[in-house]
Amino acid sequence: MIRYLLLVVDLSRAASAQDLRPNRLACILGLCRSFIREFFDQNPLSQLGIAVLRNGLVEKLTDLSGSPEAQVARLEAGKLGAPAGDASLQNALDMSVSLLRSLPPYGHREVLLVFAALATCDPGNVMDSLRAAKEQHIRVSVVGVAAEVYVCRRIAEETGGSYGVALNEAHLEQLMMGHSNPPPATSAQAKAELVRMGFPQRSTEEASSAVFVGLEARLLSGSYTCPRCKSRVPELPCECHICGLTLISSPHLARSYHHLFPVPPYHEDNQERAAEAAAALSGQPAMRDEVTTSTGLYCFGCLREVSQPGTAGQLHLTLRCGQCKQVFCFECDAYVHEQLHNCPGCEFGGT
Repeated sequence: MIRYLLLVVDLSRAASAQDLRPNRLACILGLCRSFIREFFDQNPLSQLGIAVLRNGLVEKLTDLSGSPEAQVARLEAGKLGAPAGDASLQNALDMSVSLLRSLPPYGHREVLLVFAALATCDPGNVMDSLRAAKEQHIRVSVVGVAAEVYVCRRIAEETGGSYGVALNEAHLEQLMMGHSNPPPATSAQAKAELVRMGFPQRSTEEASSAVFVGLEARLLSGSYTCPRCKSRVPELPCECHICGLTLISSPHLARSYHHLFPVPPYHEDNQERAAEAAAALSGQPAMRDEVTTSTGLYCFGCLREVSQPGTAGQLHLTLRCGQCKQVFCFECDAYVHEQLHNCPGCEFGGT
């Protein structure tokens, strides 16, 4: 899944309030930087751009790109200036439509608005811009910092996005990080389409091999060579500035895989599932000889001893994979589904 997301940050006078520590502006910018890194970690093939709302206008800070550090560098408080004026949701929607309407249809067009104000100051009817965004299949989600605003709720519901209002700093972080994972695809976006990509080779980093790289013609020793036009780019993933080919590496492609085929949820173990698993695992190799337990049962992830299901005074909640029939503790279950994205038992048994 390839996502094209525009992050819109409210820098109106409402962002200077002191209800968050140390203040709204510092809290919002810090969480936006964390969100950008998490977004690219979860969506390595996607692109992100940044815009800010201030003085009733919207200003584009960065174009859509796949470089997290370049985006984070633009969100330094000293470079953005002080919050001022009102926020305009209509101008934000108009810019979003103009930036995202020309993107390829296989990508998910999204807008994430971090909104600190309690009102919007628009030059026209914001509902007209809302209809335009909906026609272009742009999903608009809003994270509120102050209180719930009706127009924000309406925009999120009409475009299929989500709307949440933060109660404190921790809740604000939770709401923002929730948008790092890809949203469910609609029927209009679920059509399969082949995307041409290139896997460039990295050149040596010796000083004698330095060449002018990229559109800015920076002199660098380490770079990547486009397999189509042989031009040099400084980092991956990106689009070749000469031929427009999407350039990625194999780890980027592998990290995007788990969103399409997630690990099925484990189920709480019981005596019936344990008996079924014992019959299924009887002819398979196991590590029982290497793991010493008094209960005869251990977590397949961390090899920690766990209790048999149904035992009085059971200390640990145990869960069992429905495919490989192996047992996992609660901590390993969370690690497998949130970080690893592969079942160790299924990989070990070849299922």
